[in-house]
Amino acid sequence: MNKSKLFFVSCVSLVTTSMVFAIRGDIASPMSSAFQITNEQMGLIFSPAFWAFTIAIFISGALVDVVGMRALHIVSALGYIVGVGLILLAPLPSAPVPSILGETGTLMLYLGFLVMGLSQGLVEGVINPLVATIYPDEKTRKLNMLHAWWPGGLVIGGLLAAALTTMFDSPWQVKLACIAVPAVAYLFMAFTLQYPKTERVVSNVSTSEMWRETGKPLFLVLFVCMWMTAAAELGPDQWFPLVMDALVPQLQGVLFLVYTAGLMFLLRFYGSGIAHKAPIATLFVCSLLTAVGLYWLGGLQPGASPLVAFAAATVFGVGKTYFWPTMLGVTAEQFPRGGALLLSLVGGAGMLSVAVALPIMGAQIDRFGPGAALQYVAMLGVVLAFIFGGMFAYFNARGGYRAVKLETVNADAGTSP
Repeated sequence: MNKSKLFFVSCVSLVTTSMVFAIRGDIASPMSSAFQITNEQMGLIFSPAFWAFTIAIFISGALVDVVGMRALHIVSALGYIVGVGLILLAPLPSAPVPSILGETGTLMLYLGFLVMGLSQGLVEGVINPLVATIYPDEKTRKLNMLHAWWPGGLVIGGLLAAALTTMFDSPWQVKLACIAVPAVAYLFMAFTLQYPKTERVVSNVSTSEMWRETGKPLFLVLFVCMWMTAAAELGPDQWFPLVMDALVPQLQGVLFLVYTAGLMFLLRFYGSGIAHKAPIATLFVCSLLTAVGLYWLGGLQPGASPLVAFAAATVFGVGKTYFWPTMLGVTAEQFPRGGALLLSLVGGAGMLSVAVALPIMGAQIDRFGPGAALQYVAMLGVVLAFIFGGMFAYFNARGGYRAVKLETVNADAGTSP
């Protein structure tokens, strides 16, 4: 078993996942025009990005020990390829579409994005337990390095889409087809690599023991916190271009998203040791910085200085950097008996929270303006700071934070089907 290659193929599959988010947003307008549908209908077609993603994460947590990580990883790659194919082959309607399910072309669009949404969830459901298994002594550090490729993929996808538009005036079909390139690459790698059984299976932890971990008080606290950390990170991200366009009209709002994504990539990849050494303290500091950054951004007046806006975005960007991977790392380190199931529950909660947060933020923008919406979400950072502060005190009272070790951990002891 080659750990470095398994880690690399995990990174490539995560890049594919985030490229879907970046490119889908870029092609929404031309695709709506081509299929003669409204923005509301386009939103319905994009909706599987969240709920199918969430369903697949939850399902994979229960399946990964049964069918194996390799099989699910291969299925995820095939899903991207099939999804892109369905969309590219969808026939264009000859008139405005009254119902997306009543027209062959728009139905194929919906199914294509549904399949890709499932693939995105399968990727998350496979790579988290895979990395936790092959690096049992560096879970938080390696999960942070792995999830550096989420913002990395956003930057790659965003810049690629912009370049194809600016330099080649490429149609939306060419941009969409780019998603298949990394998917095909990691499909071939997954076929040729040997995957381990999960840490939980190798250590002979029973399925009933795994399920009992879901009722542990500390896990329930982490589960609830994941709803808030994900909403504070990804909720503003989805609205960032629109919000920043309104607050800093001198610059394209998407530049702030690319900037914070690039900042996150560098910090997660090269600064993962920070979270590994003190994960709870890291989460506490991130909560404070996120609250300050979002409140500062929300307080900007229209026409604000780009320099001040970038300073505020930097505080927010640093704050949100370690949320998602460190939450997964703490879950993996404190509940190794929970295996892939607990990682999938935490990841699924994070993605589902974004689906809840987006319309709430949208309503705040409509009622009070974009700045007020950001300051509304900033309150989550304050709540999280209190919770993680209490958690830090709890671990200190027990002698400090320590990862829980299973009695017999040997990632090379077996391979998955």
